[in-house]
Amino acid sequence: MRNAQLIDHTLLKPTAQAAQIDTLIAEAKDHGFASVCVNPTWVARAAEQLAGTEVKVCTVVGFPLGANTSEVKAFEARDAIAKGASEVDMVINIGAALDGDWDAVEADIKAVVDAAEGTLVKVILETCYLDEGQIKEASARAVAAGANFVKTSTGFGTGGATVEHVALMREVVGPEIGVKASGGVRTAEDMAAMVAAGATRIGTSNGVSLV
Repeated sequence: MRNAQLIDHTLLKPTAQAAQIDTLIAEAKDHGFASVCVNPTWVARAAEQLAGTEVKVCTVVGFPLGANTSEVKAFEARDAIAKGASEVDMVINIGAALDGDWDAVEADIKAVVDAAEGTLVKVILETCYLDEGQIKEASARAVAAGANFVKTSTGFGTGGATVEHVALMREVVGPEIGVKASGGVRTAEDMAAMVAAGATRIGTSNGVSLV
């Protein structure tokens, strides 16, 4: 697989404007990235421009705090999919994870998985806030809830992906579930290290320079 096909070409800044989104989409088409990852307000625009291409439209749910109710996250997922999203990256209930309320974490993920009805769901753990045991448990709960991927970070927390966390997540989820490294992947060397540790998708705003 070419490096470009591992990349979710990402623009999630609140200040993103239409022209920047259009540039992101054009770059994704030119380079054959896996997806563009945009906020929900841009999903319909991206879906229209990417129709007939192999580039997916990825969006975010419960982003970036993960503190919405499960019902709101499920609605966000359904709405985004109806508007053309083909992948959904959701943020876990981080507070529940820190409290050790793992049944709540799993139920929250499952609400989005169920709402997605087969659309690919990636679960953002926001690993910068979790210790190793919590990362393991959160990864296991994502698998139990039926998610397709676990993902390190939103890019809005106190830290991004690390090789150690990617390797830990891969160890827990096994070979069948995807692992997305996101946040701070800025160089080709960073990307190679994440892939070597087990990442099968890279979320980055530096996709063009990486390829």
